[in-house]
Amino acid sequence: MRKGSSRAAKSGEIDPDIKAQLQAAAVLPDEQINTADPDAPEVADWTGAIRGRFYRPVKKLKSLRIDADVLAYFESQGAGYQTRMNRVLRASMLTELRRRRQAAGKTRG
Repeated sequence: MRKGSSRAAKSGEIDPDIKAQLQAAAVLPDEQINTADPDAPEVADWTGAIRGRFYRPVKKLKSLRIDADVLAYFESQGAGYQTRMNRVLRASMLTELRRRRQAAGKTRG
């Protein structure tokens, strides 16, 4: 395909040659469309996609006072206790956010 004239581009109109090519392509059955074109958009199958799979939240260093028994409980489970503590806190946060969202939805409508 060739590019449209600059006059047509400036006026916002589509070049008549390009318009004719687009109309001809629009009536083609799917099986006649050349999908091997390297400039053609990629067709992606998202049926097995997992949302957030590669999401890594930003970690911040913060000093935090934890009750001794709570800390002892998590440490007693072995290595990775800080990660487990973070998961518990995140689950609590998400539960609270869902609860607030549901409550806000009930008051609006």
